[in-house]
Amino acid sequence: MPALERKLVLVTRKTRLEELIARYQTLAQAAFHVEHLGGDFADYRDEHECYLAARNTVLAVLTRHGRYQAVERSYLPNFLFAPDDIVLALGQDGLVANTMKYLDGQPLVGLNPDKARYDGLLLPFAAEELSSILPELLADRRSCKTIRMARAQLSDGQVLHAVNDLFIGPRTHTSARYELSRGEVCETQSSSGVIVSTGLGSTAWIKSVVTGAMGVMLAPVKPDKRPPYKPLAWDAERLRFAVREPFPSKATQAGLVYGEIAGQERLTLRSLMPENGVIFSDGVEADYLDFNAGMEASIGVAERVGQLVM
Repeated sequence: MPALERKLVLVTRKTRLEELIARYQTLAQAAFHVEHLGGDFADYRDEHECYLAARNTVLAVLTRHGRYQAVERSYLPNFLFAPDDIVLALGQDGLVANTMKYLDGQPLVGLNPDKARYDGLLLPFAAEELSSILPELLADRRSCKTIRMARAQLSDGQVLHAVNDLFIGPRTHTSARYELSRGEVCETQSSSGVIVSTGLGSTAWIKSVVTGAMGVMLAPVKPDKRPPYKPLAWDAERLRFAVREPFPSKATQAGLVYGEIAGQERLTLRSLMPENGVIFSDGVEADYLDFNAGMEASIGVAERVGQLVM
């Protein structure tokens, strides 16, 4: 397709200030709530104004290009991307991950709206840089970093992908009951849930779980003498899993609590929860699959990969 006919899709998010106004109806009431609790409302306002300025900068570039569409993050589960779209995510790292899991190889550009505020591991470009890199994007002359995803498939055919991690467990802060199988090993477990991490996510949630477990187990050992945590590569064709707070009892086991799934291997979970069992990915609890009694989930490395423009 000619470069000028390719569609650019801009994914945005609501700012914290917009979310406060949606909750408290007016700017004045939102300000009163934050300041009444001792917060700095000016920080919310500054963040909001900076994000709007960055969004306007990006929209000006897209308007000159001509063919574009803007979509707010909450609409992503129902949005259809074309195979030749170029996708732009303006926000924090989490927005890049939330966007990527709905893509299938389309190039994704992470745009940092405020480099003074966000480190932006997945945001290599400032909003102001879009105009200079756009010609190369349209001509596919920018390099991309491959990010391997995880995939959960339920026995009823539903599928959910993850860029960072999958969570399998209770919707509320209660115990999850399930059967966990890997190869010939099968256990009935009670825990606060299972996390399955991709290479990209291996430096995030699962790292905190492993670090906490090592801190408890190696409490007598000085922190600088403990073995370092080693993350996976972003494109690694393997996943890591960890069971959170496993509880051993007469009816439940806690042997299969940490490991890796490589290649075509699968981690299988069968729900023993009558209700409130869920599977969600990348921290987006609103976009979940029900995982209740009798349902089986097969977890493995996805064929789908993300392409982050560098």
